[in-house]
Amino acid sequence: MNFRPSRVLERIKNGYVATCTKLNTYDSRVASIAALAGFDCIWVDLEHIPNSISDIEKLILTSKAYETDIITRVKRGSYSDLIHPLEADSTGIMVPHVMSLDDAKEIQYYTKFHPVGRRPLDGGNADGMYGMKDTKEYMDFMNNNRFIALQIEDPEPVDQLEQICKLPGADMIFFGPADFSQGIGTPCVWDNPKISATRKLVAKMARENNKIAGTVGNLNNFDMLINEGYNFISIGADVIGLGEYFMNISDKVKEKKAI
Repeated sequence: MNFRPSRVLERIKNGYVATCTKLNTYDSRVASIAALAGFDCIWVDLEHIPNSISDIEKLILTSKAYETDIITRVKRGSYSDLIHPLEADSTGIMVPHVMSLDDAKEIQYYTKFHPVGRRPLDGGNADGMYGMKDTKEYMDFMNNNRFIALQIEDPEPVDQLEQICKLPGADMIFFGPADFSQGIGTPCVWDNPKISATRKLVAKMARENNKIAGTVGNLNNFDMLINEGYNFISIGADVIGLGEYFMNISDKVKEKKAI
């Protein structure tokens, strides 16, 4: 009876780029398809999607069946919102809109056990094998084999980016271009040079401080992101794939007239 290792951390340790895809639905069959397709990680969401922690728990169980990691983007609220997905055995969490070094330190405090932080300790959940493992062993494993991703998706924390990247509890620094474009006053203007400059800076600062550099990408810019230093890239989403598939069919048949 052993703890579940992280596929993402192992891939990155061996020099590979870890791949991820996003699910806006919560059907375990969709998660199974993504895992079978070969993604290293599945991104599920509590920030923007009306999922419950029970929905997330079901997807975590699915990911375990295929030895695929799962990262849960959390809601910003109490410390329980940060740790519930970890206690359900999500391989990582993504914390949106980290606005300052102090904000990052608070996240570190609540999501890592001693000596890094003071994450509230239970051990009687899925991540602690329901109390059937030594507590100290559990704490050490979680600190080293579960990853905390801090989203830099606003201009406010950029001046403190280097200090944020130096925090022991910040395992991944994840650049979010969409909200960043809004934050700089040019929503969805992707060729704004501030976006590419900040994206490159995030990768540089993360890698220089031995952190994972994460962002979203697509087939057209995937190699460019790797060249910039990104080693965790989320590409595609279930709703995009389904939407394109259904629209392609509908567009070809909806104007047909009966004979």
